[in-house]
Amino acid sequence: MVGGRVTALSVHDVRFPTSLAGHGSDAMHTDPDYSAAYVIIETDAKDGLKGYGITFTLGKGTEVVVCAIKALSHHVLDKDLGDIVRDFRGFYRQLTSDGQLRWIGPEKGVVHLATAAVLNALWDLWAKQEGKPLWKLLVDMDPKQLISCIDFRYITDALTEEEAYEILQKGSIGKKEREEQMLEYGYPAYTTSCAWLGYSDQQLKKLCNEALKEGWTRFKVKVGADLEDDIRRCRVIRDIIGPEKILMVDANQRWDVPEAIEWMLKLAEFKPLWIEEPTSPDDVLGHATISKALAPLGIGVATGEQCQNRVIFKQLLQAEALQFLQIDSCRLGSVNENLSVLLMAKKFQIPVCPHAGGVGLCELVQHLIIFDYISISGSLENRTQMVRTP
Repeated sequence: MVGGRVTALSVHDVRFPTSLAGHGSDAMHTDPDYSAAYVIIETDAKDGLKGYGITFTLGKGTEVVVCAIKALSHHVLDKDLGDIVRDFRGFYRQLTSDGQLRWIGPEKGVVHLATAAVLNALWDLWAKQEGKPLWKLLVDMDPKQLISCIDFRYITDALTEEEAYEILQKGSIGKKEREEQMLEYGYPAYTTSCAWLGYSDQQLKKLCNEALKEGWTRFKVKVGADLEDDIRRCRVIRDIIGPEKILMVDANQRWDVPEAIEWMLKLAEFKPLWIEEPTSPDDVLGHATISKALAPLGIGVATGEQCQNRVIFKQLLQAEALQFLQIDSCRLGSVNENLSVLLMAKKFQIPVCPHAGGVGLCELVQHLIIFDYISISGSLENRTQMVRTP
């Protein structure tokens, strides 16, 4: 029986000095300190279980997210967990529609990151009380109950509740076999750890060779600061991994739209599977323009790491602006909002390749993508997730 009155919500500012060695560096974030606003929720339930949730940040910004979490905490304290999960859609909307905090969102930025951390902790506690990992809680959930966790406001022109229910019903076919496959083999993954922008060529070579020996077949390279440098680094890595291994490149929002197209024309010789975040994450039509221009080269557009909410994802899908959709477990409003995006991606037949790599992101997002494969997409074609961190 899920329940217990929430008696405490604490939040911690956790940081790691990754900037000292260039770990995590890219064209826009040259000195990142991988960090997290870490939430712990406690109840008066006799089991003594606690719920843990995070939002990933890059250093000083964590202070702002921590303040926002504290501002949201009154929505959670003294509430019964059973009441929350029985109307999770309503609770999600309560947090995202706070009459005063909504003004500095809505459903975007610091307040949304804070919302994700709080909701992640509640999902963690729910799964623990059910005695299951999160992915299993989702897989075993009745479609109607799962849909009741999703706020469909603003996306019914792209996905209705009825369509979502139909997708989940169809996804129930073969679920048992796919679950067994995941338990035995796991989900395909790629590494970014070999090619952070701040690494020397010598370090690139060393890390790529080590990754090959460990069995990695998919490699992502940070690009965008200097074209000649990018060409040299991509050539170094392609020469090491060979023509058959998969290469992706990531500009972390560095370019204007024409610049992105011109730059990628020069990097096309290295046959990247995708260019990730080529321009502003809010520029839906810009992504569509880049996507159309690069299609003849066989290069897809991937984005979503800093996609603000399900509405922007809806527009990216409607505009055919991306070929790989990258959900983030904390940028969106936790599991609740990610469920809606997974379902939209299925309707539009776009593969989901989650963003991860930061503090706790790999651990969180694996539950979402395993659930997606077992219950929604049923496919591993063109799908991968990032699981290796600095």
